[in-house]
Amino acid sequence: MAETIYTKNAPDAIGPYSQAKIVGGLVFTSGQIAINPATGAVEADTIEGQTEQVCTNLKNLLEAAGSSLEKAVKTVCFLKNMSDFGAFNEIYGRYFTSKPARSCVAVKELPKDVLVEVEVIAEV
Repeated sequence: MAETIYTKNAPDAIGPYSQAKIVGGLVFTSGQIAINPATGAVEADTIEGQTEQVCTNLKNLLEAAGSSLEKAVKTVCFLKNMSDFGAFNEIYGRYFTSKPARSCVAVKELPKDVLVEVEVIAEV
């Protein structure tokens, strides 16, 4: 049976979904965008600032699930502009030092008009 994860240290879901679920020894996060959970707003307008907030949100969410960024096995990354790939990679690499498997794609649009969204699968 799946366990639902919730923490006030990551943004509340902005739709009918959970922040994360644990099943079979893995935690599956919903995509995290650059919403500051303290204010409920997107406060950064650069790819660097938004990537920092996204990674912080994921760190907090994984910790609430009894996991960590070091236990990440797969990430899926969505960028509004592939021209931001280098700057995104630089910040992402500081957080995901275990180098999980990853997909990274450019998309036309993201919720709240953010520049980046990342979801994670990690071991608990």
